[in-house]
Formats: sequence, structure tokens, C-alpha cells
Amino acid sequence: MKTKVETDKAPKAVGPYSQAVVNNGFVYTSGQIHLTPDGKLLAGSIEEQTHQVMKNLQNVLAAAGVSFKEVVKTTIYITDMVVYGKINEVYQSYMTDPYPGREVVCVKALPLGANIEISMVAIK
Repeated sequence: MKTKVETDKAPKAVGPYSQAVVNNGFVYTSGQIHLTPDGKLLAGSIEEQTHQVMKNLQNVLAAAGVSFKEVVKTTIYITDMVVYGKINEVYQSYMTDPYPGREVVCVKALPLGANIEISMVAIK
């Protein structure tokens, strides 16, 4: 049975998607960009933007009753591979060993002109 996850501590879904869903013991988050919970795109450095994305994900996961410790898969989309190292440093500050499986994909563009988008899958 699929259950919708929703929190006001992360940006609201602005389309036909949920912040996350829980199904068959897994939490699937939607991709989070560097929007603040009130829906404004955070300017600033890639490190600040990555922190905002991770805080959004942390809050969505918490609303689902899990944390980064239960994350088994992460997908990161970025628009510039030059910033990979900076993103990795921020990401690593939130995660612990054993780290989830992960890929980083460089794309031409992201929604609302964002520079980074991250989604996660966690075990509930």
C-alpha cells in the first residue's frame, strides 16, 4: 500500500508528485533542489545549495519516520562536474559508513535553474 509523505519543513510539491511515498517498506523521495521550505530558490555557493538540498531531504525522510542512516540509494544530478568535489564534501558530512549506493549524473539543466538535485531511497 502506497502512503504519501508530506512535511512543511521542505518545499511543497508543485506538480503531480509527492515529497515522498512509502511502499513495501521503502521510502522513495522525490528529487529535491535548493529550494527553501517557503519555495524560494536559494542563491549562494554550491556548498550552501547542497546543504539546503540535504536539509530538505533530511526533513522529508524524518516525516517518513527514517533518517539518512536508512538510505540505501542516492541519485545526484548536477549541471557542472567542476563542482563535484564540493558537493561530495557536503554530502559526506550528512552520511555515515556504510554509505548508500550512489550515482552522480551531469545534466544540461534542472528545474527552476537549479544547480543540483538529489533523490533518495531508504528502508523503513
